[in-house]
Amino acid sequence: MAGALLMEISQDEHQRAKYRSRRMFETDKFHNEQVIKELAEARGEARGISIGEARGIINIARNLKKKGMSVIDIMESTGLSISEIENL
Repeated sequence: MAGALLMEISQDEHQRAKYRSRRMFETDKFHNEQVIKELAEARGEARGISIGEARGIINIARNLKKKGMSVIDIMESTGLSISEIENL
C-alpha cells in the first residue's frame, strides 16, 4: 500500500507538491510548538525568579526592622515604600 502511494505521488507533480506542503506544515507545526513551549518555560522561570527576589527583599526588610533600623534606611536599602515596610 505505501509503495503504491509512493509510486502515485512520485508520478504526479501536483501530488508531490501537496505532499511536500503537508510535510513542511507538520515540520513547522512541531517547530512552532517547541518554540512556544520554550518561551513558556522561560517566562515561568523569569516569573519564579522575580517572585523569589521580591520575597528575599521583604525578608531582609523584615529582619532589618526587627533589628531596629529606621524605616528610611530600610527604604533606601531595599527599594520598598514606607507603607510596605510599615506593614511588615
